[in-house]
Amino acid sequence: MAATATKNPITNLMYDWLTVLQNKAQAVAAYEKYLKDAEAEKSTECVAMLRKLHEQDVQSLEEVKNHVYGMIARSHRGT
Repeated sequence: MAATATKNPITNLMYDWLTVLQNKAQAVAAYEKYLKDAEAEKSTECVAMLRKLHEQDVQSLEEVKNHVYGMIARSHRGT
């Protein structure tokens, strides 16, 4: 008996965006650890730069999350 192929419910593009979302979330978590390390070393220059990068990634993470939510909503309307 032949196996029936089923269509993958997640497109390559959706998978890509989910991967971007995961990577951004991991980066935000990593910056939080790096900030603690820089603060422990009393390196104000590093703390400032890490805060800036953290804030940028938090903003990017929110944008990517909203984009993914929109993609999911659109895909449900299309079914």
